[in-house]
Amino acid sequence: MTKTLLLLPGDGIGPEVIDEVRRVAGALWPQLVLEEAPFGGAAIDAEGAPISDATVARAKAVDAVLMGAVGGPRWAGVARAIRPEAGLLRLRQDMAVFANLRPALCFESLADASPLKREIVAGLDIMIVRELTGGVYFGQPRGIVDIGDGEKRAVDTQVYTSAEIRRIARVAFELARKRGGRVHSAEKSNVMETGVLWREVVSAVHAAEYPDVTLEHILADNCAMQLVKAPRQFDVIVTDNLFGDLLSDEAAMLTGSIGLLPSAALGEAGKPGLYEPVHGSAPDIAGQGLANPLAAILSFEMALRLSLDRADLADRLAAALKAALDGGARTRDLGGTLGTRAMGDAVLAKL
Repeated sequence: MTKTLLLLPGDGIGPEVIDEVRRVAGALWPQLVLEEAPFGGAAIDAEGAPISDATVARAKAVDAVLMGAVGGPRWAGVARAIRPEAGLLRLRQDMAVFANLRPALCFESLADASPLKREIVAGLDIMIVRELTGGVYFGQPRGIVDIGDGEKRAVDTQVYTSAEIRRIARVAFELARKRGGRVHSAEKSNVMETGVLWREVVSAVHAAEYPDVTLEHILADNCAMQLVKAPRQFDVIVTDNLFGDLLSDEAAMLTGSIGLLPSAALGEAGKPGLYEPVHGSAPDIAGQGLANPLAAILSFEMALRLSLDRADLADRLAAALKAALDGGARTRDLGGTLGTRAMGDAVLAKL
């Protein structure tokens, strides 16, 4: 069957890394249909909004969506409601992709590139499962109000329901069954009511449906510390939207560079997934051909595996990327000299 991948290059280094995905996809699977639409700041310039209704509709109709990055100083002055990041939040919400999978894998050949010692990170393989469509990023009420005498008050509301926690917990437990069989559930039940509910619901799901999986509860701040102290103790970490945002970026640096980290955002079975490199738009190096394209390429690898039903091609791509790294291919963030296109060439050569 024909499969369609919608590319949303976005801003900053997004178009550069998505170009390498396009080249890899053409070499690996010429029959894959690639479509493209403006997104983020680029969409603000072209269409007046960070994502159009037409693009959202198309994203919900294709087999998978792969984005590059959004945002940059050029759009710092736009209204908050139409800032580039608002387009990403809308896309996640409208696609109903509630489970964000962020792997942190340390390639053996890159263990010395990590800011931590080799003996701490060698063999690292963590999957962070972040709840993506609830929590403080979407809770109401929110806003900034004038309270008089030149003072203001800002409010963001952390909200979770049992159903939202239950469904993300199941994703984590299912993944653990296919991996090391361990789940750490991270929250702040010592000071937050949502943390109390989170622990209660995750415990209930575990007892009723996944007693074969080992569950450990951990406070999110301790989890952050343990990721630096002894990261290999973790297999699957499940957590909320805010803590998942922070912990996954921390875990990314354990691998040597945030330029290596892909992610997948999944909803109900049979619905299109949203894939994106964890790195941002990096406006300081945009347009210079310096960005590491591997996170975007690995995001495509996850799309092949999880949404496009081509695990065979995903395996080939993963092997080619590992071979390129084993052969010494390195971008500047990894201590090498290759630019974006040259790193793409190295992967293509191994394919």
